[in-house]
Amino acid sequence: MSFLLKCVERVALGSGADEQEARQAADQLVASPIIQSGPHCHLLIEPDAFYTHLFSLIGLGAHRLRWHICYNASTVKFIERPKKGPGWLHFEGEAINVFGLTRSRMDSYSICGFNGPYRFMLSGRKNREPANAAAARLKAFLPNTEFSSAANAIKAGNQAIWKKAFPPQVRLLQLDDIDVADLVAEHLEEPGSWLSTRFIGNGLFAHTILEEIDNLNAGPWARWIRRTTDLFWGLAEGKIFPLRLGRNVLSGGYGSRFAVRFSPVDIAVALRQRKIVPSLLTTFLVTSILPGVRVLGGCRQTIYYPLMRYIVANALEKLSERDLLNALSGDVCPGVWGHRVLKPSEAYPLLEIEKNGSVLDLLTNYGEQSLAQACGDLVSFTSDPIWAELSMCIANGTIHAQSPEWRWAQLS
Repeated sequence: MSFLLKCVERVALGSGADEQEARQAADQLVASPIIQSGPHCHLLIEPDAFYTHLFSLIGLGAHRLRWHICYNASTVKFIERPKKGPGWLHFEGEAINVFGLTRSRMDSYSICGFNGPYRFMLSGRKNREPANAAAARLKAFLPNTEFSSAANAIKAGNQAIWKKAFPPQVRLLQLDDIDVADLVAEHLEEPGSWLSTRFIGNGLFAHTILEEIDNLNAGPWARWIRRTTDLFWGLAEGKIFPLRLGRNVLSGGYGSRFAVRFSPVDIAVALRQRKIVPSLLTTFLVTSILPGVRVLGGCRQTIYYPLMRYIVANALEKLSERDLLNALSGDVCPGVWGHRVLKPSEAYPLLEIEKNGSVLDLLTNYGEQSLAQACGDLVSFTSDPIWAELSMCIANGTIHAQSPEWRWAQLS
């Protein structure tokens, strides 16, 4: 937790807070250890992100908390599915190209990559001017400058949107994968830390984690945690690529010249140099599992996050890490559904703000609804094929509430 608190203070200072305010953000995380982890690194005005942040604001207001602390995954491409992702917005029935990028750049590059410059364009199909009046209104209060990465641009843009439209009594603190890279590096630069001595150490714990992922994928929980990369992603020329751990080296695979020795010093240096970034499992390890922080995520996270805890717990048990295992067993409701909970009443958040007057009015409207009213038809669950597979496994008894893999879902 001490490493995470330093990270939170550093990010708060970087977003314009003074030292006292940054300490208050860290103190809040100690008192209320909760992070919103649902949306990817989108502009706040993107519907999935917007209504998720509204949902968190309802909770923050109820508990009179000052900081909205969120982790937004940035190891994603500009396009997640057709005309949707960090590179796109939709206003007045038109697809808006956030950065004015070509399709080939959006298909190939990750938004955490430092291959800029990136500038907010909000352009339409035919030219680089704002696509319509709504896009022009949004662009007027976004930063008119260039950024080295799209993720940095989005974080700066979100601060501008927050100051313009969101309640001033709550501050926005955004962590992305580059912030987490520095957090992991700080763990590894401390010779006596658990991550340095045990997680990497002689490599035994890391290999055990990977074996547990393979074991999980050999049974009915297959595909919930995919071994797309081994603990870290490679990052070069704006693109991420999978790494494989073998013979105490992280390498880029057959034909690749990329290699980093799997030692605390070498991994820390590669993180600082932006040659690698943490995988989602490694991210949750340092932001949630180790510090005991609750994460509010989406429909899939409600399953894969408890399974991540199960994998880590199994590795701890195999390697006789009893103290940490006992500490994990004391966590209270470690993972909760918190992304895409509110079903939007309008297709375009910017128009809903303008229609209702302010985000404060929206919070009142949604806060007066029951959960059943607010969450609508649960389409993110019912239309997801992997949830359909889970439903079949529950129906035939292959998976049930007492399944060993599920025992780390809800504890104290």
